[in-house]
Amino acid sequence: MKIDQIYTGCLAHGAYYITSNGEAAIIDPLREVQPYLDKMEKDGVKLKYIFETHFHADFVSGHIDLAEKTGATIVYGPTTMETGFEKLVAEDGQVFQVGNVSFEVLHTPGHTMESSCYLLRDEEGKETGIFTGDTLFIGDVGRPDLAQKVIEELTEDKLAGYLYDSLRNKLMPLPDHIIVYPGHGAGSACGKNMSSETTDTLGHQKKTNYALRPELTKEEFKEEVLTGLTPPPGYFPQNVLMNIQGYESIDEVLEKGVQPLSPRAFEAVAEERDVIILDTRSEEDFKKAFIPNSIFIGIDGNFAPWVGTMLPDVKQEILFVADKGREEEVVTRLARVGFDHTLGYLEGGIDAWIEAEKEVDRVESVSVEELESRIQPGNYIDVRKQSEYDSEHIIDSVNAPLDYINESMAKVDADKTRYVGCGSGYRSLMFISVLQSRGYRNLINVDGGFKAIKENGSYSISEYVEPSTML
Repeated sequence: MKIDQIYTGCLAHGAYYITSNGEAAIIDPLREVQPYLDKMEKDGVKLKYIFETHFHADFVSGHIDLAEKTGATIVYGPTTMETGFEKLVAEDGQVFQVGNVSFEVLHTPGHTMESSCYLLRDEEGKETGIFTGDTLFIGDVGRPDLAQKVIEELTEDKLAGYLYDSLRNKLMPLPDHIIVYPGHGAGSACGKNMSSETTDTLGHQKKTNYALRPELTKEEFKEEVLTGLTPPPGYFPQNVLMNIQGYESIDEVLEKGVQPLSPRAFEAVAEERDVIILDTRSEEDFKKAFIPNSIFIGIDGNFAPWVGTMLPDVKQEILFVADKGREEEVVTRLARVGFDHTLGYLEGGIDAWIEAEKEVDRVESVSVEELESRIQPGNYIDVRKQSEYDSEHIIDSVNAPLDYINESMAKVDADKTRYVGCGSGYRSLMFISVLQSRGYRNLINVDGGFKAIKENGSYSISEYVEPSTML
């Protein structure tokens, strides 16, 4: 038996590839399936099952494409949800054989009603691992407020109660030596305070995970789990529906999206269609010159989740600017969160745009040393999450979280100079690019953000408070 955790940092997502005696199973696959196909060809195994822990909200699963390309069976735990593809709905306790190992379905409603975990038994029948999806994370549990965005009669209180029962009745009785393989790690919006570790023993989690404390009553559990939650990104319900109803093949999305456009053609499409121009280059390159009204979301950051957070509709048509050789990567990572309507990229990049004598825009920046003489009460805009700001911030600064930019705009006076910072400089540029496209011309980026401000040592900073949530 072999177990591979395929971890994708951008989404803080763990997919799993398990092989035994010529057969394979994949749990919660990513949208792009070719890497799985390559692994199976190399290992000489046939995919038998695609196990889904639930209908995902934070990414589009590759289950449909993978089933079509391999003939494998898509398996969900107990659900009455009608889907746009063939699936096997398992019963609680049903066992599936893969080579010489087996997977038992444990129905664990709470994060969603169909949420299920898969208990792995090795060749000797010993319980060795549990694939927990978004039910149990390392240091946390799945937030129970997402399914209510799709099924109205569900409430977060009801779901939290189901989650408590699932943890107590299905997972906590399992042996301590079992390895927990979660669906996500730190950085995912599916939990509020996950560990950066991506596996652990169940026994250690019973000792250290706040949600598994044995003395916790159901009402106490509900209060702790629901405290600190913030509204989820707007793309979550749209991704759930794509995972339920179906989607276009990733091959077709790539074929349409990786289309080179000359500066003239790029400009024509931008003028004729209701498109958004994404600039995916580095922060430094973007600041120097970019196409007017384009939005900065750098490919080297948490690109896909930020696209889903900043753009309200996955059906939005997109043009993009990218570093040479990374065009397919951009389209792939957009598709991971359901943005399938990419129309093409600027051939030759920003240099070709400038050579064609097209207009460019820029972002003014200052160092933290320069900011010292300019900062005044209320003129520094901190666009980090509220939880980050509450933990530690410049005294008399204004918190305008990028996550909720439409509401945050109301805190910015368009007629006055404002200095914008985040943790390191990535999010502040996103914030400025959006507001600059809406007519705000007095925003100045602070290079290095709060990290550089703290290292500088000259600023009045609030006393540090340990955050209870990372949302």
